[in-house]
Order: sequence, then C-alpha cells, then structure tokens
Amino acid sequence: MSHSGMSIPIPDILEIGHGTMQTLSGHCVENEFHKVGVLFDAFSKSFLEEKISSDLSEQGISVTTVEMTGNEDIHVLISEAFRLDRFDCLIAAGGGAVIDAGKYMAFSRRVPFISIPTSPSNDGFSSSNCSLMVDGKKTTVPAAIPYGVIADLDIIEHAPLPMILAGTGDLMSNITAMHDWYYEERQGAASVHAFAAMLSKKGVNSFIRTPMQDIRNTLFLKELISSMTMGGIATMISGNSSPISGSEHMISHALDQTAEQPLIHGLQVGLATYLMALVHDYRYERMRKVFHRTGFFEHIKTLPLKRSEWERAIDLAPEMKPKRRTYLHEAEHRRQAKLFLHSDKILNDCFSGR
Repeated sequence: MSHSGMSIPIPDILEIGHGTMQTLSGHCVENEFHKVGVLFDAFSKSFLEEKISSDLSEQGISVTTVEMTGNEDIHVLISEAFRLDRFDCLIAAGGGAVIDAGKYMAFSRRVPFISIPTSPSNDGFSSSNCSLMVDGKKTTVPAAIPYGVIADLDIIEHAPLPMILAGTGDLMSNITAMHDWYYEERQGAASVHAFAAMLSKKGVNSFIRTPMQDIRNTLFLKELISSMTMGGIATMISGNSSPISGSEHMISHALDQTAEQPLIHGLQVGLATYLMALVHDYRYERMRKVFHRTGFFEHIKTLPLKRSEWERAIDLAPEMKPKRRTYLHEAEHRRQAKLFLHSDKILNDCFSGR
C-alpha cells in the first residue's frame, strides 16, 4: 500500500505554557468559531467555567456549557451530541474522561475539537482514539485528533501528584509499545511506519533526559505534555495505536475489566511497562531510573495491588487485542511475565504480601 501524498491531520492549535488559557478566545475568533459548546467535569467546572465563558462571551462568541460525569456510555454521548445545537467547535476542559467524551461527541458531529487538559494523566488530550464505556465495558473507540490542544501549565502544575505520575507511566509505555511493534513486524504480523516510530521514540527519549527532581517543574511538565502530543500524532500517521500502545496496555485493559479496584490508567500502564521491559529484556534499567527518580514506584507501593489479579490480566491480555501479535500473544512470554511478578525485587515490593 502506497502512502505517497498521504495527508495527516495534526492539531492546528498547540499551546503549552503558563497562561495559555488566555489564547482560547483569540483562537476561536481567528477560526470563526462563533458558536461553541464547552464540556467540563465537576472539578474543572468549579474553577474554569466562569473564566472560559466570560472570555469567549467578551469576544461575542455564543457559549453553551455542559457538565459531564465522565462515566457516560457511548450511546448517551451520541444522544447528547445530537441533542446539542450545531456548534462551530466543541471544547472540553478537564481530566481524561471528559476530554474523551468531548472528542467523541465532536467526531460524531464532524466539528473541530479543542482539548484543554487540567492534568497530564494520559495522552488522550492529543490522540485520535478515546476510551469510552460501551455497554458497561471500557472500550477503545476511534475518533479524530483534536483541532487544538491548549495546555496551561498554571493549571496543570496543580494537578494531583498521582495524575502527573500516571502521565509519566503512560508516556514511558512508548518504549515497550515500540518493542512490541517491531516484534510484530519481524513475525510478518504488522508493518512499522518509520515516521510514526521516529516520533514515538523521539518523544519518550527527549522526556527521559529531562531533570526529574521536581515533577511539578515547568520543564518537566512541558516535556511530558509535548512528548505525549508527539505520541498522539504518531498514532494518526500509523493509523493505529501501535506506536504508543502494546502488551503493557493490554494488561491494563484486562485489569480495567477484571480487577476489583482498577488503578488510574497511566499508573497501571506504567507498572505493566516496567514488567514488559523485563520480559523484553530491553531498557528496563532506564525505566527503573525514571520511575525511581519521579517517585512512581514509591506511590505504587501505597496502592491496593493484587498479584493474583495481575496474573489473570497477563493471561487475558491477548484477548484484549486478538488481532495483534505482541510478546504477550506467546504463552512463553506470559509465563515469564508472571514469574517476574515474584522474582523482580521492585515488583515483589509493589505487591508485597498480596
């Protein structure tokens, strides 16, 4: 299949920095978005609704605001998207769930979408897929890449620590995801898109070299968010999530469906990334350093992890993406992964006694 002349949609608006929220109304005017819908979750509504509404109204833009729980089923989102007036643009400000909801609603109405993340907990604010409830199950659903991303560090630096650590875990998974993707190519089960692969690797490698003493530091957050954005664009180029999602994400999806208390996505993915780096025998020392320096492992040790649930998730992982051929699609690698839950000192500490 020839990709010559392929056109890749990428965000037209990308603002990452302090005070970037101020640019929203200007971008709306410039793009002739006269009528916009803005979605909030309870947290973002409490401190952003008034500011966003008044900034937009001052520019003569008509604004409708909607509060979402973030747990809406896909059928509810579609009904809501068609119940609302036709907007020139849909904006979502908040955590990953409301951004995914907004992204899907904008996609179903074919209108531009602007994402305003309040935390860097995962790469959903810049990717084309979203994770939604479909008949009671968390499912990955295709949508479109955002038209704009406005990440205001004045807001994001106040995100709860676990959210920043979750983003770190989600981004580090590019390493194991790429290793799985190359593995699939060697088996003739996939073909790696070189440019998508380069973006995914550049993103995570640039982040790894960032100072990590203070994870609320401007440079750290800027690197985290811009690297995640590169990952999001890599998925548009490859036409699938392979550059940023491999067997570590399959373990997390299995935990979402079977664990008694699933953790935040990026925390599960981060721990599964370290586990898969051991199975791959690839860059696990680098991973250890990043997770120690950021305090990721320290935080994980405080959470209610059950080894038996992880063992079951490893076995179920291939069913999460049956068409793929990652390391975990091989019984031998699943066996190894389960052994590492016991034999690796760090993992053993994380599951101590459970």
